[in-house]
Amino acid sequence: METQIHVPVGSPLIRKIPIFVDEHNVTEGAMKLIKELRPAWDARHVKTKLFTDGTTNKLVGCYIEDSPEDVVLVRVYGNRTELIVDRDNELKSFQVLHANGCAPRLYCTFQNGICYEFMQGDALGTQDVRDPSLIRLIAREMARIHAIHAHNGCIPKPNLWIKMRKYFSLVATEFTDQASNIRIQQEVPSKELLEQEMVWMKEHLSTLGSPVVLCHNDLLCKNIIHNSKEGHVRFIDYEYSSYNYQAFDIGNHFNEFAGMSELDYGLYPSREMQMDWLTEYLQAYKLFTKKTEEVSPRELETLYVQVNKFALASHFFWGFWALIQAKYSTIDFDFLGYAVLRFNQYFKTKPAVMALQIPN
Repeated sequence: METQIHVPVGSPLIRKIPIFVDEHNVTEGAMKLIKELRPAWDARHVKTKLFTDGTTNKLVGCYIEDSPEDVVLVRVYGNRTELIVDRDNELKSFQVLHANGCAPRLYCTFQNGICYEFMQGDALGTQDVRDPSLIRLIAREMARIHAIHAHNGCIPKPNLWIKMRKYFSLVATEFTDQASNIRIQQEVPSKELLEQEMVWMKEHLSTLGSPVVLCHNDLLCKNIIHNSKEGHVRFIDYEYSSYNYQAFDIGNHFNEFAGMSELDYGLYPSREMQMDWLTEYLQAYKLFTKKTEEVSPRELETLYVQVNKFALASHFFWGFWALIQAKYSTIDFDFLGYAVLRFNQYFKTKPAVMALQIPN
């Protein structure tokens, strides 16, 4: 059993450019990369657009007015993000998803980032992911990714528990008197309680029978691009992509209905909305994997229970992630406040979720 993603034989080699880009002056470094990637472009006419939504990296788009559809995205890895992101795994995910028509082209890597193709379309917001026509597209696209075989014949193993344990170990020192941020001791549950919950979660969720599939693992609204002209959605940003539990990927997406900068868990999808979403998903997933679209009420109810239980693990995962970011990130965002909200939501929803039973 293994957690590695395997790139298809014959995939093109990724170009490596030996340039380092200062995250405090992304545009200057991006221009050096554009000289290499688009030598025909006149540097005087290159326009840049800085994207500000990211909470892990810095991102700038480069283009010329003569061909505005050819936008090169330059993503500069955030400070110390190698602690939370397996960059080698991210590149493999990029290649596998591109080979299956689910991701843009990857142009190159550089010393502290990557350059890739801009996907035409609009990033979604918290209201868009509730739109019935978009629910259908999102659920089917996730099913398409979950049906991809990116292993070499070994039974794939989820990386959720390994990664969560790693994140926990990275912030364990923050619960001591030497902590860099005193708010952790005041606002975050104790280290002992978090560890106890993590052990309980692994024991309980591992036995739910959720299949292990190729997952995106970070399907927040802004990572979904809707191309209304072509009538499809695509997912972007594969930093956390890995083999994982099917129900984690879906439950994590449902948690993201609440947004990020201003969390509102009143937006978490109702049972009725989830059932519509999960029906679309299961029909597509079974079509991709078993060549049938028949979904039984028992299968649907089972997935509903699994998804809502794994949504608990999603709160913990991103809670730990935010504590690490609070320590190292240079991005202007209240990561610690975000961690507190995620842990609080875990403890708030746990009793009702634990009462859910998988049908016999």
